[in-house]
Amino acid sequence: MTRHFLRDDDLTPAEQAEVLALAAAMKQDPFAAKPLAGPVTVATIYDKPTLRTQASFSSGIAELGGHSMLVDGRLAGIGERESVADVARVLGRQAGEIVWRTFAQADLEAMAAHSGVPVVNALTDEFHPCQLLADLQTLAEHKGSLAGLTAAFLGDAACNMGNSWALAGALAGMHVRFGAPEGYAPDADVLVRAKEIAEETGGSVSVTPDPVTAAADADVLITDTWVSMGKESEKEARIAVFSPYALTTELLGHADPDAVVLHCLPAYRGKEIEAEVLDGPRSLVWDEAENRRHAQKAILAFLWERR
Repeated sequence: MTRHFLRDDDLTPAEQAEVLALAAAMKQDPFAAKPLAGPVTVATIYDKPTLRTQASFSSGIAELGGHSMLVDGRLAGIGERESVADVARVLGRQAGEIVWRTFAQADLEAMAAHSGVPVVNALTDEFHPCQLLADLQTLAEHKGSLAGLTAAFLGDAACNMGNSWALAGALAGMHVRFGAPEGYAPDADVLVRAKEIAEETGGSVSVTPDPVTAAADADVLITDTWVSMGKESEKEARIAVFSPYALTTELLGHADPDAVVLHCLPAYRGKEIEAEVLDGPRSLVWDEAENRRHAQKAILAFLWERR
């Protein structure tokens, strides 16, 4: 059966570790493995604004020996001019894998159901699993083993990054804390699933409205923009709600003395994160951005071998 990467828990804990080990090896020697030599075509579709996603997939597919075929979703009219299912059937005859950055998780699942080839979630409104692979790779580089580490996600956890951190952190055996206002926790069903996974891996997942409690002695502090794509009209109201959760030097002082900082970018200095923190010595955001390429190469290779 064709394997896909639509959400973080499409991998088992052992498979996640395997993909992360492969990503580390590919970073050490970027041109050693070329499973897409031929070249195999990978269809890439970007319905949302993109910098890191497009750049990292394009370069990564090339390093794997493949060809990145950019499909303009607006011209294709996916879901409007043609159904997602029909687009999937067409692309599955033209490409060996499909990468899609889009809005609805249900559309991505429809693409996977009808394409006949591996489909990778490059971001939806519900999950951002490729980013989490890059985040975990970055943490592993600087902290060693992931199991037992405490991660604190601060601010708006009712987002794709919150959902993915709950699942991916649990898969890695981490203790994931969300410091978020009432009503801004990850999806309830996702939290239930993450806690089930954590029971198997020795991790944990919790939510608190107190940012200091979330940050206390944590090994990594994570934040994301408070005004995600599609939320622009709520900007001022959201800034008022989330201001107490800003990742500041003061809040970082409550974490472990060797704590590091992650942000998936784009970042808004002076809003969700202080410039001194984002640009400071404990920030790993540029390593994190680079590792999108290596982690995504690993998941593309993993899926290709199991197609």
